Amino acid sequence: MKSIEEIRADFPILSKKVYNKDLVYLDNGATTQKPVHVVNKIEEGYYNTNSNIHRGVHFLSQEATEAHENARKRVQRFLNANKSEEIIFTRGTTEAINLVVSSFGDKYLKEGDEVILSEMEHHANIVPWQMLRERKGIVIKVVPMNDKQELDMDAYKRLFTDKTKFVSITHVSNVLGTVNPVKEIVKIAHEHQVPVLIDGAQAVPHLKVDVQDLDADFYVFSGHKIYGPTGIGVLYGKENWLNAMPPYQGGGEMISHVSFDKTTYNELPYKFEAGTPDYIGSTALAAALDYVEEIGLDNIAKHEHELLEYATQELNKIPGMKIYGNAQDKSGVISFLVGKIHHYDMGMLLDKQGIAVRTGHHCAQPLMQALGIEGTVRASFGMYNTKEEVDKLIAGVKRVAMMFE
Repeated sequence: MKSIEEIRADFPILSKKVYNKDLVYLDNGATTQKPVHVVNKIEEGYYNTNSNIHRGVHFLSQEATEAHENARKRVQRFLNANKSEEIIFTRGTTEAINLVVSSFGDKYLKEGDEVILSEMEHHANIVPWQMLRERKGIVIKVVPMNDKQELDMDAYKRLFTDKTKFVSITHVSNVLGTVNPVKEIVKIAHEHQVPVLIDGAQAVPHLKVDVQDLDADFYVFSGHKIYGPTGIGVLYGKENWLNAMPPYQGGGEMISHVSFDKTTYNELPYKFEAGTPDYIGSTALAAALDYVEEIGLDNIAKHEHELLEYATQELNKIPGMKIYGNAQDKSGVISFLVGKIHHYDMGMLLDKQGIAVRTGHHCAQPLMQALGIEGTVRASFGMYNTKEEVDKLIAGVKRVAMMFE
């Protein structure tokens, strides 16, 4: 395995100065930084193989097509999907969820049908379902949390009725770091013949995901949260569901034959990929997955867990500290407030010390309402963060706290 110094050397932005101080980047839950290997892949694609894919007979088009389809196979291996045809490239987690809500919802859901979400969902896994509710009159049910901010699994079981038609739940909370028991969630849903979508945006950078082991019907994630480029994401779907669902968008590539009388649709995965795909982004995402697996997801998880435990222990020593999210199984995220200091003030003053954290409701306002707060300060760790950076965070929080005494 590479040393932490070697890993950090792969990310030039980490040597940046902010207000004449070393950058301490602790906003990985929002987006991760990109290694040289990934950025070089983007440059190589535009300079050496750039050509629209699938429909060209010339050399460049065929070369770009091969790279794009190899990237699909790379994602298949990363998730352990059964077939590469089960991998749909999207613009990100949000579009992937919208695709399923629109396509599955329009075909299979009707007025009065029930969909189960959880209190800790990101807006991207709430708003599309609400839009479907406005169109079709579905009912949204919500799994509550216990006092450790873990999902109440007994309450989850009680939500199922003969009208329950879909479950859509996050793998890891972007606010709390809670790692949900998604394998059990899927198993319970399947006992009721209900399909499940898992939002893996906050899981794949930190945990090994095996969609066949989880038995998830749909699994989604974003490239930019796993050291890849922005604007590229993945929808994994079981072949039987994807074949049965109608296309999400119309246009080029997703067609088999078009006439003004009738259009027939392409086979998987192209049926769901209208228009020119981000073939540069897909190959850069594949490079990011190569990088992550070279470091080793087990090694990343161990390193981030050590940072999480140390940061939690030291932050809890600060008077007035309140950490939200105390699940037994937790990823490398700490959301907190200190006394009556507003989260925005804390974030701004940490920034002046070169420490980048996220403040606000983190696109999870229903969760904030459940916690009885407006927002938090969130520090989220990546593979390149260090104990020394955690020390700077702790010292920074203490300094801000002293200013408000």
